Amino acid sequence: MVSNNIDEVELQRNYYAETACRYNEMHVDGEDDEHNFALSFMESALNYLGVKSILDIGSGTGRTLLYLKDKRPDIRIVGIEPVKELREIGYKNGIAPTDLVGGDALNLQYKNGEFDLVCEFGVLHHIRRPEIVVSEMLRVAKKAIFLSDSNNFGQGSAIARNVKQIINLLGLWRAADFIKTKGKGYTISEGDGLGYSYSVFDNYELIRQQCKSIHLLNTKDGQINPYKTASHVALLGIKRS
Repeated sequence: MVSNNIDEVELQRNYYAETACRYNEMHVDGEDDEHNFALSFMESALNYLGVKSILDIGSGTGRTLLYLKDKRPDIRIVGIEPVKELREIGYKNGIAPTDLVGGDALNLQYKNGEFDLVCEFGVLHHIRRPEIVVSEMLRVAKKAIFLSDSNNFGQGSAIARNVKQIINLLGLWRAADFIKTKGKGYTISEGDGLGYSYSVFDNYELIRQQCKSIHLLNTKDGQINPYKTASHVALLGIKRS
């Protein structure tokens, strides 16, 4: 995970290093896990997109890699994970060190369009400047990007959601979040470590500028308008050819 503040980076990486042995237990919720649903959706689109190579950002212990290597052994899949302790568990589970590597999500060491598809699952809400990561994903992706992450504006009761959406509409969300987090800009939880207030829709316009079509999926809940009602959203952006 990457941030402008080195202390925040260390806090998050230390959290994952210390909980690495319980990573899957803490972050994978069986069949009801939103990322499992999103991953299945993404996998179903690979043939349509003609995907032959994938880069996964923030791979953890390699869940995405293992799933895709099992389902689609014909596809080249590489994962980036900065926490050594998490990578080592992936290696023990059979992932080659060349397929799960260290790296910086803010500065991907790959050429423009080197991978057909670039994806992330639950990473962006751990990064202070997610727009930089999304820009890098778009740069490295030849055909598409896939996000599976939080939508803070669709979380909470109907009243709480309405209040947050109004604050955001007025352009005051950053100020409100600054007050809520007492100036830190982040919160820390036992189950997820350090996280920032984030919505997939924060980066929608950036993605729209480089993609000819965008497809949204409610991965946990939500009604007709996912921005207003879905706590977690998957987004498939298909780039212009």
